[in-house]
Amino acid sequence: MSRFFCSLLFFVGLAGGLTAEKPNIILIMCDDLGWGDVGFNGNKTIRTPHLDAMAKAGLKFNRFYAAAPVCSPTRGSCITGRHPYRYGIPFANSGHMKPEELTLAELLKKQGYSTGHFGKWHLGTLSKTGKDSNRGGARGAKHFSPPQANGFDVCFSTEAKVPTWDPLLQPKGNNSNKWWDAVTATSETKPYGTAYWNERSEPVTQNTRGDNSRVIMDRAIPFIQSAAKRGQSFFSVVWFHAPHLPVVAGPRHTAMYAGHPKYAQHYYGCITALDEQVGRLRTELRTLGVAENTLLFFCSDNGPEGQAGQAPGTAGYLSGRKRSLLEGGIRVPGIVEWPARVKAGRITDIPCVTSDYLPTLLDLVGAKPVADRPIDGMSLVPLIDGSLAKRGNPIGFESKGQLAWVGDQYKIYSSGKAKNGQPKFKLFDLVADPSEKNDLAKTMPRLAKRLTGELAAWRASCKASAAGKDY
Repeated sequence: MSRFFCSLLFFVGLAGGLTAEKPNIILIMCDDLGWGDVGFNGNKTIRTPHLDAMAKAGLKFNRFYAAAPVCSPTRGSCITGRHPYRYGIPFANSGHMKPEELTLAELLKKQGYSTGHFGKWHLGTLSKTGKDSNRGGARGAKHFSPPQANGFDVCFSTEAKVPTWDPLLQPKGNNSNKWWDAVTATSETKPYGTAYWNERSEPVTQNTRGDNSRVIMDRAIPFIQSAAKRGQSFFSVVWFHAPHLPVVAGPRHTAMYAGHPKYAQHYYGCITALDEQVGRLRTELRTLGVAENTLLFFCSDNGPEGQAGQAPGTAGYLSGRKRSLLEGGIRVPGIVEWPARVKAGRITDIPCVTSDYLPTLLDLVGAKPVADRPIDGMSLVPLIDGSLAKRGNPIGFESKGQLAWVGDQYKIYSSGKAKNGQPKFKLFDLVADPSEKNDLAKTMPRLAKRLTGELAAWRASCKASAAGKDY
């Protein structure tokens, strides 16, 4: 068959809504970025032109959920399709990715993908010897589970947080919200106590000054370039640290927000710096000629840090923030762009969650679904193709005593146990009341009872998984 005829078949397939080759896949995630911190969700202050352009070019999710209100559990859900309580990472800096778990990187490698992880890992320690980050070194050796042990070929990864400017150096004021200015003089430089690690468990120190989002993208783009030049499909996970504390922006980006308080200057500035790197990535994909068949997801791992009115991050009109299972803690910005298959300018109100990544991507590449253990996510291929009217399957949440069960319209929520030892639930209509101001539990008791029963059954399944019954 001639090369011309093969190319003709490929483009005919694209015109018919199909792709004749497996898509490249990039999962981008921010850290503590609030639902209202981006222009495409209505923010008029923070400049995110590249993300806004991405939203216009693809499908914007009005109700995209992180699987947890904090980072580590959400990250695990992205690569396992499972709720965090199933695989033993219920909160930040707890547990690690177990070898018995199946990850997206492992499963996509079997489909011929080159796999790379860049940025924050937070699913296990990355060093067994020298002290590193929150748990690294001998004290956390039992939690050693780096990306390369979980299916990633190429890595440039940190265990947990780093400053968003000069990521390996301690910012002025250390870990508070009062440092404001980046370190410049050599005499001022002190190690932050963290490291970037490659796939050989070696620390990487070159090219680590300046904006951390740029430092990360400087590693992700060569990985993508290499795979594209080989003609190999790639799976790239790019997990930015911004705008997680310590939040520091360089002088060019703080100057953009000179009329705002210092904390806000750095917060807004590091988001705009991150946005520029997303734009850089999208430009590079076009330059390489692979943008058409590259599936690019964007989201955050949870809601914004700090108290409303004191910290600059915003959840918009949503109630709650990071660490809460109210909407502002788990509903996050979400976009998918894929020119070959996703029609531009679409918006959906169907609830979706980070656990959906695994079943969706396996479906798209023609791989067998994971069938030997419970998977909490569902394939979004019908949504991508425009044929899904509603989710149907509610999304379960549990975090430090909080519980939630989120469906297409209704949500039950408990902030913890009542005095009698049983959870006290509120019922919200998220379509009519996304700010969760009106508790309907007393006016709709039958619905509340049915939903709490569904949640109880799901929790029992999660407890069985946590006890090791899935393995």
